[in-house]
Parts: sequence; structure tokens; C-alpha cells
Amino acid sequence: MGNIIDGKQLSLRLKGEMAEEVKALDAKYGRVPSLAVILVGENPASQSYVRGKIKAAGEVGIKSDLITMPADISEEALLAEIERLNNDNLVDGVLVQLPLPKHIDEERVIDAIALEKDVDGFHPDNVANLWLGKPCVEPCTPKGIMQMIAECGFDVAGKRAVVVGRSNIVGKPIAKLLLDANATVTIAHSRTADLGAVCREADILVAAVGRKHIITADMVKPGAVVIDVGVNRDTETGMLCGDVDTAAAQEVASYITPVPGGVGPMTITMLMKNTIECFLNRIVK
Repeated sequence: MGNIIDGKQLSLRLKGEMAEEVKALDAKYGRVPSLAVILVGENPASQSYVRGKIKAAGEVGIKSDLITMPADISEEALLAEIERLNNDNLVDGVLVQLPLPKHIDEERVIDAIALEKDVDGFHPDNVANLWLGKPCVEPCTPKGIMQMIAECGFDVAGKRAVVVGRSNIVGKPIAKLLLDANATVTIAHSRTADLGAVCREADILVAAVGRKHIITADMVKPGAVVIDVGVNRDTETGMLCGDVDTAAAQEVASYITPVPGGVGPMTITMLMKNTIECFLNRIVK
């Protein structure tokens, strides 16, 4: 039976290490990294995500500032607030919680965040730098996935990796990070012909489609490392579940992430890591 990669426990350990790092930064530079989070509207899921980010910042010792705005705020007013934060030398990271109300152009908002404060790694120049192999802020979920694979002691170099999902937030960037680690990478998706056959080639299988149990045990290569990014609501039980049939796939895989408690906690932890890195990149200049 495969080992569970416990994202909660790994996250706790890494946050503890970062807390010590932040104390040292405060002693050296006279201040701690600072993160500004903008929440527009009252979307319950967004509120929950933001609470998790603010809580994590407190655990690590990062200064956080939650800026709430009404759902009917104008796009120009939101952009003006981002510009204010861009110009504030005591703010190291700026994050706008997505999704935004329909009347606001998300692409324009992401583009407005200063490149050096883009802790999500969504700015087009950060995306370009990732694909060009230049220094960049790596997006949080893919960065967390790489940390989890490393935690297994699994050598990615030379292995076959299959990423099921092609989103700009997870699928495409994790494929690039795996490629950078010298894996041979295939990007598949829900419309891939004979998806099972493609997945069975994978020594590392990353599922990021957003469909309940689209990956079944017979699609997993024996001994594979399986990373489940999907978060779905089981209509029968009301419980959260992933893209992978975890209980069955665990019988085949060597390592597998649970849902919940796998990739999710690591995403927020990598946001804290990115905030520290943005602080260092700015203050050392």
C-alpha cells in the first residue's frame, strides 16, 4: 500500500522553519516581510481561502493586511488600490483573491500588480520568465507539488511524468517545473484519447482536472507517485474528494496525496515562502 504524503504535517514543519527565518530577517533588517491581500465581495469560498492565508501569515510571523472591498467596486478603484500598494515600500507582496466580480477584468488586475510583488506568480512577465528559464516567482500550487515530490525522496530526473490538466495556474506550470527537473513530461486532459493508457506510463502522475475520480486505480502505474490537485464535492456524501480514487489508487501507488489535507495546505505555505522571497529580492537590491 502506498504512503500518504501528508500536506498538513509537511506544511506545519515548513512554516516552523520559515518562522525562524522571519525572526532572523527581523533582527537583520529591522522589519518582517509584509503581505497585502485584497478581497472583493463576499464570496464564501474566497473568504475561507483568505482566512487561511492570513492565519498562515500569522503563524510564520509575516505582517499581513487584509483589504476588503465591496462587490460593486469599480475596476478603476481596485486598480488605484493596487497602485497604492505597488508604491508602498513597506509592502513586499500583493495578492488579489480570485475570482473577481464579472464587471472587473481579472487579466487587467493581475497585470497591474508590480512584478516584484506578485506573490501568486500570475503576472504575465513571471509566467514568461518561468517558461524562459529566468528567475521568477513560481506559482504556489506547482511549487508546493515539487516540494511534496522531493519530500518522498523521489528522483524526478529521467522519469516519465504525466500532468492531467492544462490550466494556467496548475497544469502548465507544474509541467514546466517537472521539465526543469529533467522529467520527460506529457500534458494530458479530459479529452485525451485513451487517457488511462497515457496515465499508466507515468512514474509521476499529477491530476488537476477538477472532476471527481477521473483517475481510477487501473490508470496508475505500480509504484507511481500520485499528486491529486483536484478539489470536488461528492454529491452523494457532501464530502470533499479529489480527481483520484484515493482509496483504490493507494493500493497501486508508492506515494499519494489525500484530499483534503494534501496539496491544499502546501499551496498556502508556498505563498508564505514566495512572500519571504519577494521581501529578500526587494530589500537586498
